[in-house]
Amino acid sequence: MSAGLLAVIDMQRVFAEPDSPWAAPRYAEAAAGVRRLLPAFGDRVTFTRFLAPAQPEGAWRSYYDRWPFALQPPDARLWSLTEDFAPHAHDTLDATTFGKWGPDLARRLAPASRLVLAGVSTDCCVLSTALAAADAGVEVVVVTDACAGADDTAHERALRLMESYGPLIRLTTVTELLAETG
Repeated sequence: MSAGLLAVIDMQRVFAEPDSPWAAPRYAEAAAGVRRLLPAFGDRVTFTRFLAPAQPEGAWRSYYDRWPFALQPPDARLWSLTEDFAPHAHDTLDATTFGKWGPDLARRLAPASRLVLAGVSTDCCVLSTALAAADAGVEVVVVTDACAGADDTAHERALRLMESYGPLIRLTTVTELLAETG
């Protein structure tokens, strides 16, 4: 079975650093899973970054009223990929939206039809990306132990929701995926 494209969602400082308002408590565990996946995908890896828009519009205005710390330019330290991933990020995709599925990611996926997702946060950017890609008819595989949520409950709820989209979305573990693609 083809490995497809691995999209590593938002492994950034803003989600890794414990003092960040958006810290994912199990970031380090998800990062360990991602590191195990990288060799299996070679150059078929895209790292994404969530960024604040220069000027929030619509409902995003209320969102950034709640999280004003995040209104920083794209080159701000909080938006950087963490040190363990920056050297591997030969292909990056920046977006001011939670979901990363769209024409840019679709072009990177082609000609494969399998999108493998890992990263943070399970209950926000991973979920939004998975649902949109599945709705577009893409085979989506979410690597559960290479993802982390805002907390354990949110992570589990998001996984259960994505599981309900089967067979469009399939959940697996790092070990299972590596055995399948190896």
